[in-house]
Amino acid sequence: MVAKWLLRLTMVVMLVALVNGDESVKPVVKILKGRKLCDKGWECKSLSAYCCNETISDYFQAYQFENLFSKRNEPVAHAAGFWDYNSFITAAALYQPLGFGTTGGKLQGMKEVAAFLGHVGSKTSCGYGEATGGPLAWGLCYNKEVSPSKLYCDEYFKYTYPCTPGVSYHGRGALPIYWNYNYGETGEALNVDLLNHPEYIEQNATLAFQAAIWRWMTPVKKQLPSAHDAFVGNWRPTKNDTLAKRVPGLGTTMNVLYGDQVCGEQGDTESMKNIISHYLHYLDLMGVGREEGGPHELLSCEEQEAFSPSSTSATPS
Repeated sequence: MVAKWLLRLTMVVMLVALVNGDESVKPVVKILKGRKLCDKGWECKSLSAYCCNETISDYFQAYQFENLFSKRNEPVAHAAGFWDYNSFITAAALYQPLGFGTTGGKLQGMKEVAAFLGHVGSKTSCGYGEATGGPLAWGLCYNKEVSPSKLYCDEYFKYTYPCTPGVSYHGRGALPIYWNYNYGETGEALNVDLLNHPEYIEQNATLAFQAAIWRWMTPVKKQLPSAHDAFVGNWRPTKNDTLAKRVPGLGTTMNVLYGDQVCGEQGDTESMKNIISHYLHYLDLMGVGREEGGPHELLSCEEQEAFSPSSTSATPS
């Protein structure tokens, strides 16, 4: 199964290499039941209304990725040589027909990519206050937790996602995955055996990005929005959401992904502020400008009631 997945992945990477920088690719456009649908080839390959919009490589290119993560390949970075633009854009291609980075116009797409990567940069950073280039330049420094203190095996899930003897389910990836049940669920979605082989995430950057984008695009629970829907405005808050001060924006993406580990009165405000800082910094570097990030109530989840208790959040903060 892994071999087949890697073969498909290799074919996509080859297409990226062939097409990257070639602006001659013309979209296929069809009108079905009054709706305009497009197929743009390797990067947005299916008839989708989202593929009629600009794709990520139209507005976010390799040099911008390098600007955002300028220190990731420094000798002191723990994952030097692992992460790259092609791995990100190859993984993103699988989700652009579903609206990742392609919902709305160019500005909305750029903001979503900045928001997603803001989470990624914050969660994989080894930056600190006096680090060379500043603390926000060190995203993608890690691809796994260093010196984990436990195996992250929850026996409650022994019948659905049983732990493999001797295997550690510590944090790995762009949005680090923790616990056997999260590896099991992610592996099922991606058709990769992550329950028995969680190390695949730290061995393949495209798979690591794919797992992170899948989490971004997928609700943690059925009754919750995905982080994607919460950010781009597909999610419509209920009266209870309004009373809980949950509104579409970056703040609610943190609520979706981390619950009360980050949000609300008991949340880790430093972690929340770090994600916000990365997002605004990336908006600046991408040429959007941090003023497009919106007011504090959209950026923060400090006053929001959490969707989920800590035990059911997707990842530790």
